[in-house]
Amino acid sequence: MGLFDRFRETIFLKEDSDLEHQIEDLKNIPNYEKNKNILKEIKLLEIGLQGEKEIAFELKNANIGMYVLHDITIKFEDLVAHIDYIIITKGYTYLVECKNLIGNITVDNKGEFRREYEINGLKYKEAIYSPYTQAARHKEILKKRWLKNNNKLIIALRENAFDSLWYKPLVVLSNSKSLLNTKYAPKEIKSKTIRVDQLVRYIQEDLKRYDRDLYCSKKSMLEQANQFLEIHVDEYASIADKYRISNNNSLEEIKDTFKKYRKEKSNQMKVPAYYIFTDKELDKIIELKPDNLNSLKKLKILSDIKIQYHGQEIVDILNKFFSKEE
Repeated sequence: MGLFDRFRETIFLKEDSDLEHQIEDLKNIPNYEKNKNILKEIKLLEIGLQGEKEIAFELKNANIGMYVLHDITIKFEDLVAHIDYIIITKGYTYLVECKNLIGNITVDNKGEFRREYEINGLKYKEAIYSPYTQAARHKEILKKRWLKNNNKLIIALRENAFDSLWYKPLVVLSNSKSLLNTKYAPKEIKSKTIRVDQLVRYIQEDLKRYDRDLYCSKKSMLEQANQFLEIHVDEYASIADKYRISNNNSLEEIKDTFKKYRKEKSNQMKVPAYYIFTDKELDKIIELKPDNLNSLKKLKILSDIKIQYHGQEIVDILNKFFSKEE
């Protein structure tokens, strides 16, 4: 085991994250500071990114010997696995689902995750989607891919190793201030759900229990890491697109313009605002972008009377934001 005594580094072969790019894209939207929805989106992304950085910090100081891949996407047929971290050790390869959740987390005997938190003196209790289900799904997708790419003999010889020795789904709760209660959780979930400050110790204990005769070499670990990089699908879709419409105007700004128009018209005509158009009708109009009165009529979003009184003005406002080339 001299080789492993020498290899104690943590080597990140992929360290960047889509979260960083998403935050940057949102902050590049003109006047984003004035849009409450964008600011909320940025805050949530920053919380998630901070959680992932907590994990990275722990791994970089682990002194165990591992290869790490951050933010990996793997596709197989119509299935997609978005894996926060792949940690390749001489024993297990961990498929990590990272969650940075405020409040205290409890997992009940049915495996359901719940959290309790307090904001401005008000206490909240809510169920959350099981991060363990997400982590286990990553392994299921990898196995489907493995079964498809190997013959029956290889599958017969190694399927048990795949299930019990190769890959391990792991949930890491990265908010070190949260309490985690898994006292009544099913054994499978309890053994694979931990806090970030337990991560290094958890891996160390796993390696002590792992059969030393089955340890992978550093070369094999690197080969496995590179295989993951080869099948990684770099499909970046910016969430900023839903706020950035055209001509440097955000969706919020376009809606504000329409709502100001609606308010002025309702005051002039002394009718409720929804007589002009409802919020639902507005969303549909902006989505479909009719560029003339006939197009607006054909879409049948608005009643004939609304089109008669306001249709042309609505189209005129739209055409200020959207060019015909779009």
